[in-house]
Amino acid sequence: MKIVLASNNPGKLAELQAMLAPLNVTLIRQSELGVSEAEEPFRTFVENALAKARHAALGTGLPALADDAGLCVDAFGGLPGVDTAFYATQFGYEKGDDNNVRALLEQMAGLANRRAALVSTLVAVRSADDPEPLIAVGRVSGEIARVPAGNNGFGFDPVMFIPQFGKTFAELPVEVKNANSHRGMAARQMMDLMRERWL
Repeated sequence: MKIVLASNNPGKLAELQAMLAPLNVTLIRQSELGVSEAEEPFRTFVENALAKARHAALGTGLPALADDAGLCVDAFGGLPGVDTAFYATQFGYEKGDDNNVRALLEQMAGLANRRAALVSTLVAVRSADDPEPLIAVGRVSGEIARVPAGNNGFGFDPVMFIPQFGKTFAELPVEVKNANSHRGMAARQMMDLMRERWL
């Protein structure tokens, strides 16, 4: 089964393809099929993921899978949330993972409350008009480290310290990270939903 991934992020593609491998689905990035990025005007992960999935399905005629994920920092009232990908741009930096990490550490300098969560919301639709989208949510709580550590992963993985492992996500072997990450949790739920309702 071919499913268009409503993302052009190579990190997300690699992670989700590996996680969904047991279903024998092939994920194809929307850019490979000539589909532009969707607008993400909403303030919740689920609304943005649904908009992205419908946009990709409409543009390709294929079932679509979208992920809207982000970092929710307690000290910032849950922000950056849906604005995570553009976090650094608020502080004069160019968009990018390294700049996001730099901006976050600068904004959190001196803060004692370092609790945060990474959230992934996956939405899958059979068509652009699917009245029953599949929705899966994964959430991992941890703390923002004071300095980045590790080379695995992407995004905020180098500063997302997971107490149960005593390491950041970026310090964990990929298979351990994928098994315990927010995206890993959401992907397992999504596999169960796809098996139950689509396959």
